[in-house]
Amino acid sequence: MSTFDPPAGPRLLVQVGLTPIQGSRFQPTGFPDIGAGVYTLPNGDEQLLVESAQSVANRLELACWDEAGNDLVAPLRGLPYVRVQTRDGAQLTTSLQEAHRLNSVYIEKSDFRGRLVEAIAFDEKKPLDRGKLVTALARYDIGCLLHGVFLESIAGVLRVPRALSGFIEADKVGRVTTGGVKNDRVQATKDEEAQRTAAEGFGNVPFHRTEFVAERITAYFNFDLEQVRGYRLGDAMNRLLFALAAFKIRKFLETGLRLRTACDLGAESPVVKAPAGFVLPDLQAIEAALPALIGAASEHFANPPITVATFDGDTKSEASEKKAKRGKG
Repeated sequence: MSTFDPPAGPRLLVQVGLTPIQGSRFQPTGFPDIGAGVYTLPNGDEQLLVESAQSVANRLELACWDEAGNDLVAPLRGLPYVRVQTRDGAQLTTSLQEAHRLNSVYIEKSDFRGRLVEAIAFDEKKPLDRGKLVTALARYDIGCLLHGVFLESIAGVLRVPRALSGFIEADKVGRVTTGGVKNDRVQATKDEEAQRTAAEGFGNVPFHRTEFVAERITAYFNFDLEQVRGYRLGDAMNRLLFALAAFKIRKFLETGLRLRTACDLGAESPVVKAPAGFVLPDLQAIEAALPALIGAASEHFANPPITVATFDGDTKSEASEKKAKRGKG
């Protein structure tokens, strides 16, 4: 049995204790018009959502990207993804960096879309061939098989749920209400005039801020082993998807826990809650094994693995420039 054979059972469940690396306060994610995700348990304890499932998915993808090298981190080179360029050949984005992966508007409006539609071979008059959908996702962006995708611009049935998900919660929280002021050295008055211009950035601008303390902060990860086996892509791909999921979890815990300026966390050792007795491989072992695992599964990937797509539309700035020129005319 290979070290990277996925464990038996329906789910791999991992939880990790987290603590602020300095002090006791931390800043959770905030939601527009709602603020922090505070909720009360039946026993009266207040809980807090520190990081949502969608945010953790994006951070797990970010753990795979080398910003300086503008490519995958070295152990993951050879995995397939789509690189989007402008009409003049300048790189615009990639499916790894886009929140919705292959459902990015920059891919939808590129010359690659036709190839993706052809590979999926969707026919609205016939039942969905899920095997072709899975094969197409493996070919062009393996991340879609872990983090899910919804290709509603092609058809509403073309969706794959997250096989790898995570979130961070805090238990028995308390609020820390603070504030401050943005000082203006030039126009520091508080008269009516200054207040009217505060929206433009002038004048002294006071603000309030709410941070939290907690008895415990925990990161949870769920890898759906049954879903991955259901892809029916073979043992080599199953091993790779498991190793890739383990890599993302380990890399995020080691390098990605500075969630915000006021939320910099340290991680305890991961605890596998299921299957019983299973131990998550360490990052060094995963990185050493990944090149061979990628090679063993490469028959499923596009050749070359990086698919170059040209964005056919205008970016927001280009559209604004065209609109301005029309207005001048």
